[in-house]
Amino acid sequence: MGVYEELVARGLIAQVTDEEEIKELVNNGKAVFYIGFDPTADSLHVGHFMALCLMKRLQMAGNKPIALIGGGTAMIGDPSGRTDMRQMMTTETIQHNVDCFKKQMERFIDFSDGKALMVNNADWLLDLNYVDVLREVGACFSVNNMLRAECYKQRMEKGLSFLEFNYMIMQSYDFYALYKKYGCNMQFGGDDQWSNMLGGTELIRRKLGKDAYAMTINLLLNSEGKKMGKTQSGAVWLSAEKTSPYDFYQYWRNVADEDVIKCLKMLTFLPLEQIDELAKLEGSELNKAKEILAYEVTNLIHGKEEADKAQEAARALFGSGANTDNMPSTELTDADFTDNGIAILDLLTKCALIPSKGEGRRLIQQGGVAVDDEKVTDVYATVPKSAFEKGYVVIKKGKKKFHKAVL
Repeated sequence: MGVYEELVARGLIAQVTDEEEIKELVNNGKAVFYIGFDPTADSLHVGHFMALCLMKRLQMAGNKPIALIGGGTAMIGDPSGRTDMRQMMTTETIQHNVDCFKKQMERFIDFSDGKALMVNNADWLLDLNYVDVLREVGACFSVNNMLRAECYKQRMEKGLSFLEFNYMIMQSYDFYALYKKYGCNMQFGGDDQWSNMLGGTELIRRKLGKDAYAMTINLLLNSEGKKMGKTQSGAVWLSAEKTSPYDFYQYWRNVADEDVIKCLKMLTFLPLEQIDELAKLEGSELNKAKEILAYEVTNLIHGKEEADKAQEAARALFGSGANTDNMPSTELTDADFTDNGIAILDLLTKCALIPSKGEGRRLIQQGGVAVDDEKVTDVYATVPKSAFEKGYVVIKKGKKKFHKAVL
């Protein structure tokens, strides 16, 4: 099975411009491809993880990835999949986010000896002359066709700014610039980028008379059709500072039964034969597949040591006799206590287990909080200092989230 056929078997491919040509290039290690990442935050998140996995798979098959950091396009903002305009960022914020992206990608993709490239589209977009762009690039785009694109359609009712209308032209220009400079013959991206990617292939054809190709990968959706990688407290980040390796592990350990096999196919490098065997599991036995998924994905992002710790902590908590050594923890000081006690809502807030005290009250009223296995029923309850006799207490939020508060 070639790498292209494996991508199909794993359910990754959504749309392609020319399947036979793409298959030929990819399977023979002749693809020089790029995927774009707009630095809208200081960390990559689970939504980017699919793209990183694709880059890694194709690189392992001898193809050359180009990670394009959108230092220039981030100044405009991609309207795809959004009902409102993105918040404008300063150049300093964008540069900080670019630096963070680079560090994370270098742990995942092999950039040594020219095996992959990392470039920033600010290097060419910020130097463009507006009139030149209108004459040389704008003339290649039909406004009628652009307005039919899905990324613009959904914004027409609420209003689409001319700023965002230019995003497709900028992304197309990226593909054109990369083709000229590095021989980049393919662009890969999420399925919501299809219109922008077609713009790039058309610009290359019209300006250079050359063929270039585009392929989109399926978005990572759960069985309800919602994007995965979101929790009540926000996005699941690839940065250990923003989402701890334990919480990252637990996110994948707790995916729905209907989603675990799909995630194993899309996000791990386990052989398809092994995944097919796991697909035969039913009922509570599916927990074995979820544990394998959580370990494999955590290992890819955070390394074996952190994956081992997270797995050990999770097994201990859900087995007999909880081992709290690797549990996420928060340190408390005497200043956090009043009259030798700390209010339960203050404790939950301090440990970042609730976004607000209102949410904490609802959680307690619904029976979703326990301290050292004792359910908290009073929203005004206080945890006495004496409860920390062993040096800590274990807070349980819901059925599966544990946190250690250390005095």
